[in-house]
Parts: sequence; structure tokens; C-alpha cells
Amino acid sequence: MPALFYHITRSSTDEVVLQLLPRALQRGWKVELRGPTRERMEWYDQRLWLGRDEDFLPHGLAGGPHDGLQPVLLTATPGAAMREALMTIDGADVAADEIAPRERVWLLFDGRDPMAVERARDQWRVLTAAGTPAQYWSEESGRWEMKAER
Repeated sequence: MPALFYHITRSSTDEVVLQLLPRALQRGWKVELRGPTRERMEWYDQRLWLGRDEDFLPHGLAGGPHDGLQPVLLTATPGAAMREALMTIDGADVAADEIAPRERVWLLFDGRDPMAVERARDQWRVLTAAGTPAQYWSEESGRWEMKAER
């Protein structure tokens, strides 16, 4: 399974997360949503609890007593219970050996942020150098299109 790099240019990262998570859950996958800091994931926890009813997704912050039961586990560090899908935001770390055992891995990055783009490029280089297949997807045209594959 390739690592899917999503270059976000028209939407916000939060909008894309809220589009992809329900689809993953519909497939029966448990998802790890990984961000760079605990504070960022606490923000997502509040967003998912206090958002519109139709945006609610069952989830929990990593470190609780029921992590294994959570359909969406919000984490800031690798090492959470293995899940079928991993979604990273804001340049969160992902190792090459985390990708192959999963059904889906997304690395979402904000194309309007030069530092985020550079971080994604670094991740692409590291992962593909380790032999991980990768696909680069862009929404620049208004819909998601695969632009590169390695």
C-alpha cells in the first residue's frame, strides 16, 4: 500500500480530515489521526465533540483506558495500538515501517504553507528512499488528482 501525500490547496486540512475520516470508518477501519503535538490533538478532540452533529465522529485521545476501542484515536506520537489506517497532519512523523501493515496511510499537508510543503517533500524523500511506495495527490484543479507515483 502506498503512502498517499495529499497536497491541500483549496480546502483546509480540517475539512479534508472531516471528509476522509467518515469514509475510512465506513470501510470498517480504525484510524489513528496523528498530529505534531498533544495540544493540536486536544484541539481536534474538542472540534470533534463540539462541532455540528453531522460532523461528530466517535474518537478518543491516546492514553485513555479505552484506546483500543476508539474508532478514531487522536495521537501525537507513534506507538499507539496498530490501526488499519493512519492519517497524519501538520508534518507529524511517520516511519516507513508503519506503512506496509496498514490498509491506508495519508499524509495531509497545507500547500499554502511553504514550511509544510518542504516537510512533505522531506517525508517523501525519506519514505521512498526506504522503498515505500508513494503517491502524490493534489486538489489544485478542484478535485483530487494523482500527480506523481514512485
